[in-house]
Amino acid sequence: MSFLGCTHLAVAAFTGLVALAPAARAGQQGADGEVLALRFDRVVTCDAKDTVYDPGMILVQGGKLTYVGPPIDAPEGTELVELEGWAIPGMVDLHSHVVTDGWGGINDMVLPANPDLSSAPTIKPSNQQLRLACASGVTTQFLIPGSGTSIGGFGVLFKSKTQATYAECVLADPGGMKVAQAYNPERGGGDVGRTRAGLYWILSRVNREAIASREHGLDVFHLRNLAKVHAKELPVLIHTAGSDGVTATVRMWRDEFPTMSVLSHGSFDGWTTAPYVARMGMPVNHGPRTFDTYARDGRIVGSSREYVEAGVPLFSLNTDAPVIPAHELFLQGSMSARQGLDSRLMLRALTIHPAESFGIGDRVGSLEVGKDADIVVFDGDPIDPRSHVEHVWIDGELQYRPSVHGQWF
Repeated sequence: MSFLGCTHLAVAAFTGLVALAPAARAGQQGADGEVLALRFDRVVTCDAKDTVYDPGMILVQGGKLTYVGPPIDAPEGTELVELEGWAIPGMVDLHSHVVTDGWGGINDMVLPANPDLSSAPTIKPSNQQLRLACASGVTTQFLIPGSGTSIGGFGVLFKSKTQATYAECVLADPGGMKVAQAYNPERGGGDVGRTRAGLYWILSRVNREAIASREHGLDVFHLRNLAKVHAKELPVLIHTAGSDGVTATVRMWRDEFPTMSVLSHGSFDGWTTAPYVARMGMPVNHGPRTFDTYARDGRIVGSSREYVEAGVPLFSLNTDAPVIPAHELFLQGSMSARQGLDSRLMLRALTIHPAESFGIGDRVGSLEVGKDADIVVFDGDPIDPRSHVEHVWIDGELQYRPSVHGQWF
């Protein structure tokens, strides 16, 4: 190619960048002191009244929501950005392992219980899986240790920012504890923890040690955060499945040791105990398997529906990523709605319900004044799998826009 031809290409490329610049900048302000004014066809707040504004408007300043409601005049000197589509809160996934260090990095299996470990050292901010999660509308994830031991350790509540430092992404560290009961932590060898009885004993013993250290005012390093769980200062997420596993989990973490606990998974016939779970007031973070099949008679049972109809509080959904991709959290809502559940309720199961069940409902999960400006814009109903994400803001900063960044998935 001639020098002149190369020059023409360079000029064309530069011209394209200049043309993109205003679009790329639109909606960038709002994280700092400037005001970001956004108008949408529809704003679904997911607040306590499930308020919807058709059309709606949002103002953002300093990374926080300063106005959510019907359209008003934008503050003087503020450019109003008018967008088509539905604005919803950023989605929250309470069960995710997308830290990039692999299964080995989140499963230290020398000891059967590890309440002093943390997933924090394994997290790589803005890794590819976090970026894809962001592009799908998942703005907050609980990045946790695996389920190879009875207590894997403590996880981090982390924002799915596409370009940021670790500190800029942390919502809470520690964000809560990860426990595993049933199946995964059962040992293949002859050491303690090979049986369900052994697993239950391991957890009971370490819990009683943590309670005793707190009651006697002792600061025991490996029990420090576990003691906070028993003081209800930190939540606990419990991997469990099967009717026996689910009942054992509820009995331990709601009756024997009253805690701010959330039952996670609850699959493989776990739904048969849903009335008991509801009666004990335990939130359920269901998935990624949201139905059961039975070869003996060909039945398919929608387990999401069984939990919801039993009345479990704050029903939510998860991906257990990378078991299924982090960017398919919305699909968990779609499949659960396919079971006959209300689509608006399933949107709450992806947003405010997981946030409230983990004690972060004052920060994320709904579009309300004072909360973090985590906003996702879909071109249609977010529970409809045909809809696409058009914009994502986290803490008032534009993270993803397909027309600028390209379609990521």
